[in-house]
Amino acid sequence: MTLLAIDDLVVEHRSPGRPIVRAVAGASLAVGPGEVVGLVGESGCGKSTLARAVCGLNPVTEGSITFDGQPVTPLGLRKRKLTGIQMVFQDPYASLNPRRRVGDQIADGLRTSGDTATAPADLLERVGLPRDFAGRHPHEFSGGQRQRIAIARALAARPRLLIGDEPISALDASAQSQVATLMRDLAVDSGAGLLFISHDLSVVRLIADRIAVMYLGKIVEVGNTAEVWANPRHPYTQALLRAIPKPDGLGVLPAELPGDVPDPAHPPRGCRFNPRCPLVMDICRDKEPDFGPVACWLHEPAT
Repeated sequence: MTLLAIDDLVVEHRSPGRPIVRAVAGASLAVGPGEVVGLVGESGCGKSTLARAVCGLNPVTEGSITFDGQPVTPLGLRKRKLTGIQMVFQDPYASLNPRRRVGDQIADGLRTSGDTATAPADLLERVGLPRDFAGRHPHEFSGGQRQRIAIARALAARPRLLIGDEPISALDASAQSQVATLMRDLAVDSGAGLLFISHDLSVVRLIADRIAVMYLGKIVEVGNTAEVWANPRHPYTQALLRAIPKPDGLGVLPAELPGDVPDPAHPPRGCRFNPRCPLVMDICRDKEPDFGPVACWLHEPAT
């Protein structure tokens, strides 16, 4: 069963006097109930834009997004029917109202879901915080604590799909794996799907059932986490894994991926990774691979 289906999604940003920026350029992805999918890639690859489109925060230019069989419509000034999708943002302090007690903000979600039996303190306890924190304001907490509060608020609405948009990047190393694991456990226990967006593959490896690798608006590889980690097939995935530091005590620096992500307003012809790919071939510079689960001419399906 598919809970979230993203089909050939295109999201463009337009500004007067400037070229069109195609932040998402034909991406397809699916998330099932109780499944954790990690979406990874460098900054500027379109991961957050895709997530915002799923929540209705960015309008869709082409393609489609369906949640539980129904199309996701963009948010507007009018109230829309609840979709069962909640997002945990990168900066928890910016997403929490600094003037309201955190218990009151969690209560908003409980009212939205019609839950009259659960208290805000119950959800704080569920995310590993003391019950009396409900009476405090966001500025009284650390970054890791605020992110746990943001997770509790998202869970209060009883979502069927939880999205984490770089939810651990603003946290210190000691809190990153704790928050990521917490999101996974809470989502799976409730039967919700989780789309976890990060550029940290080592953390995604700990929590994701499947990994989707995104580059310059495209999904270039999708697969079971263990398989992708043990046998990455796309050159970009291989480069990302080589760039992960190894705690082996040898003091060897990880391999650096040369170059930068190209400007999405002026993507390279052919395969979008070809200017940085060590295995580039002539066809890569001329024709873009449009097949999956590995969008690379080295793995062209047999006809």
